[in-house]
Amino acid sequence: MVKMSVKIGQMTCKNPVLTASGTFGYGPEFEDFFDIGALGGIIVKGTTLNPREGNPYPRMAETASGMLNAVGLQNKGVDVFANDIYPKIQHYNTNVIVNVSGSTIDEYMAVTERIAALEHIPAIELNISCPNVKEGGMAFGTSCVSAAAVVKAVRKIYPKTLIVKLSPNVTNIAEIAKTAEDEGADAVSVVNTFLGMAIDVQTRKPKLSTITGGLSGPAIKPIALRMVWQVSKAVKIPVVGLGGIMNGMDAIEFLLAGATAVQIGTANFIDPAVSFNIVGELEDYCIRNNVSDINELIAGMKTE
Repeated sequence: MVKMSVKIGQMTCKNPVLTASGTFGYGPEFEDFFDIGALGGIIVKGTTLNPREGNPYPRMAETASGMLNAVGLQNKGVDVFANDIYPKIQHYNTNVIVNVSGSTIDEYMAVTERIAALEHIPAIELNISCPNVKEGGMAFGTSCVSAAAVVKAVRKIYPKTLIVKLSPNVTNIAEIAKTAEDEGADAVSVVNTFLGMAIDVQTRKPKLSTITGGLSGPAIKPIALRMVWQVSKAVKIPVVGLGGIMNGMDAIEFLLAGATAVQIGTANFIDPAVSFNIVGELEDYCIRNNVSDINELIAGMKTE
């Protein structure tokens, strides 16, 4: 038997496989495909203080080895989540984590306070990195000063595990990760989507209504992997790696680069059972390579 559990802040995950916010709904959408409790955790879609309609259509476009999205944090707001959605998912035998977003620090704090009151939510993922909204979101994650302000404010009022989701659209992501750590973050998610665009050459118009959007999928994996490696060397808190993970071997790469856990995102759109399958692939790898504890792989890349 392989020990598969990992620790992120105060939260223990039965294995290092989580699902990325915005790619897994709230969980019920995937119940027909596998037991949600088999995962280390799920991160539900971005939640804001008030309902958001998101951006106008079209807001998704396929690209070479990836996809662009500009959904814009469409959700029904934190009150609907707490009153209507949470009661339906609190029974999951895994960690249910809420991705928290806002346009102002006060909004981040208001959403956080509401989520903190929910007994079966052990952690939040503070989204300071969304490239698809016109205010807030990525604006907080692109400078140390603004990142510090929002993380510090949320840390003061949130007693459970605080994960901060970082933007790759910066000059020095390790510096911002260190800032989040200094202000009390228990972990960082590395990375959110890369800012990109696509044009329809027949109509000569952008393929997204917002012109630019977030690029995800296999195309970003080598860059995301490099950023996980850089961040893991700069901070002492756990790094949750994501960006183009399509199978178990991709996930192993992220662990070797320094990630404690991984998130599966775009792959969920291709194969709804991929996250479940990756858990098995990780365990199989450990058995084949005589690894008794998956934590042995974390930051295990050999440079000589």
